[in-house]
Amino acid sequence: MFFVLAGVFDPQAAIRLRLDRFSGVPAGYLVVNLQYRNRSRKALQEERALFLSETENMNHQKYMQEALAEARSALAAEEFPVGCVLVQDGEIVARGHRRNSRAGKSNEIDHAEVVTLRRLLSRHPDIDCSSLVAYCTMEPCLMCYSTMLLSGIRHFVYGYEDMMGGGLNLPLYQLNPLYAQMQVQVEAGVLRNESLALFQQFFRNFSYWQDSLLSQYTLAQPLQDT
Repeated sequence: MFFVLAGVFDPQAAIRLRLDRFSGVPAGYLVVNLQYRNRSRKALQEERALFLSETENMNHQKYMQEALAEARSALAAEEFPVGCVLVQDGEIVARGHRRNSRAGKSNEIDHAEVVTLRRLLSRHPDIDCSSLVAYCTMEPCLMCYSTMLLSGIRHFVYGYEDMMGGGLNLPLYQLNPLYAQMQVQVEAGVLRNESLALFQQFFRNFSYWQDSLLSQYTLAQPLQDT
């Protein structure tokens, strides 16, 4: 069955929605032109995958913007500009940014991901972390990655690669059984340019990890025009 959704009815070029549970086309997916009725199920499924992929990417950008807001707050406080938000079922359940990276009182515990996870668990100690997506402006380090893994998080989205200390290339399957059985989903480079700009600004003005491989690499990266 077909229904006209928009425009004046034209049998040659009507915008229609096929309500067919076997086609794999989700509700709200528009099919343009009647010739699409004859397309294979595989083609329809490929278009559905593209539609869902574009929708997912828009959602990733939406939540990464929130992580970037946390990173900007960190930078305004002269802290290393890493921001993190944890999302469950489309809702941000915790947010935070790097703390105690300033000269004279720095430590390597209060990373954005650890700060955010602590905040979440203090408010919702019984939350099912396996349903969370972690959005981070920089690729989590090994400490943060393993902490989130052991807490149950399996889905990670980050903006800028930490080519010096990033942990998400860790080959879990080569580790002991606790880690080897973990199935992890990672999306990289979401709003990378925006994150890169913050890290370049930081390294030009503050001393944390100054002259490190990370700072040298970051300052050498070209910013794209937006």
